[in-house]
Amino acid sequence: MMSVTQAVHRGVQMRADSTAIVGENGARTWRQWRDDIARLASGLRAKGMKAGDRAAIIALNSVGYLDAMFAVAWAGGVVVPVNTRLSVPEIAYILGHAESNFVFVDSALKDVTLAAIAETGLLATVVGIHAGEADVNIPKLIADHEPCEDAGRRGDDLSGIFYTGGTTGRSKGVMLSQANHHVHSLAMWAGRSANPAELRYLHAAPMFHIADAEFIYGVTYIGGTHFTIPGFEAGAFLDAVARHKITDVVLVPTMIQMLLDHPALATTDTTSLSRLWYGGSPLAEQTILRLLNALPHVSPIQLYGQTEAGPIITIFESADHNPPAEHLARRRAAGRPVTGCHVCIVDENGTAMANGEVGEIVARSGSVMTGYWQDKAQTAAALQDGWLHTGDAGYMDDDGYVYVTDRFKDMIITGGENVFSIEVEQFIYAFPGVAQCAVIGVSDAQWGERIHAVIVPQPGKSIDTEALTAALRKDLAGFKIPRSYDIRSAPLPVSGAGKILKRELRREAEEGQ
Repeated sequence: MMSVTQAVHRGVQMRADSTAIVGENGARTWRQWRDDIARLASGLRAKGMKAGDRAAIIALNSVGYLDAMFAVAWAGGVVVPVNTRLSVPEIAYILGHAESNFVFVDSALKDVTLAAIAETGLLATVVGIHAGEADVNIPKLIADHEPCEDAGRRGDDLSGIFYTGGTTGRSKGVMLSQANHHVHSLAMWAGRSANPAELRYLHAAPMFHIADAEFIYGVTYIGGTHFTIPGFEAGAFLDAVARHKITDVVLVPTMIQMLLDHPALATTDTTSLSRLWYGGSPLAEQTILRLLNALPHVSPIQLYGQTEAGPIITIFESADHNPPAEHLARRRAAGRPVTGCHVCIVDENGTAMANGEVGEIVARSGSVMTGYWQDKAQTAAALQDGWLHTGDAGYMDDDGYVYVTDRFKDMIITGGENVFSIEVEQFIYAFPGVAQCAVIGVSDAQWGERIHAVIVPQPGKSIDTEALTAALRKDLAGFKIPRSYDIRSAPLPVSGAGKILKRELRREAEEGQ
């Protein structure tokens, strides 16, 4: 049965009295967690939840978040995780667009959430994540209701609507089915040794984002144990890893950079950490080397994909991070197709291209979305003849490794030449003292677009742009060299998923001209 809740039933069958979830109020076994999910689902039905009703979640990471994700499915509803960093109008748009009947919220996000609900005019039932938050809250619903039967949604039944990060404009609601999550969970663990009794996963990345949500489902699927912290802060993360003997975590590159820069890393016991999964964007080669040196006992695993793919398209395994001398360039790859996913590189006509040629990355698998919520035109554009068109430019080598050269929207055309910003960024990251960088194109009367680099130095370091330009000239063609720089001390703006918002940087650069 391809179902989200089947993972909970299986956990009870296999590990009923083993720990499933650990939070601020202690640990719960699989049997206890299953019963709490069923009681919460019963409470939601008592409040009017019907099959297919949308339930938004606007909250920091917590075990209550996990309760809500599975109880909504148990009750027959559809989860709508919402980016906690959005503004009131942006949240109001998502709530209204999804027509959310229920909204889960915690005290940290209560004011902005209530303001967004008021702006939409929705008559939504507000449910507090923790005790005392709102008149209706998760602990009270669990305490006041008897367990109910699982609604049994499965297969193509809608499981969740995950809104894209909105880095290029208004967010789109990606519809993922029960089967999508099932297939994806199978794929991420295929060929991987993971003992459920030993797997201890820490939700440090935001749960609203598909990068962590895939582990909400995937860890439950194989029967591992969930731990949470409200949000990522390097010190709190290290403390949790040492205290709970965490084995697995997913982070985005900006978080890894903060972790490597944190003074407590050298003195914290991280020996329990077995796998550090990461995604959102590739790691710079210099950062990979720092990571391997600082945490030699950890296996880094890069996940490339997008929400629409459910989300993984390729996996770059731990061994790939330290390739033989003749394949050092492979560190720039995004990995090979995940089990069950067919990946191809095509031209503008949809024709498959030869290995080594840059085109659009397209993918086909059982985890690919069913479409965009209430947007047939965008769905038709993204899903063509069974293939998901990612909008990413890239190529595949003769060994099946996929290399992402850029988002097509981030490709810079300067003087008639195409420049992929990721390529330039990789070489800038190799320059000593660079903590963050983003390469963008800004309008230029002579060149059409001028290559512009925004750089944040590491603490206590400075960047000599003349020396940097000289270093870049050793590896890059002249037309790829930035013609202007912006060296700043403040971190670059990022989305809730940790991706650098080049849209914001372009706007700032254009306004500054």
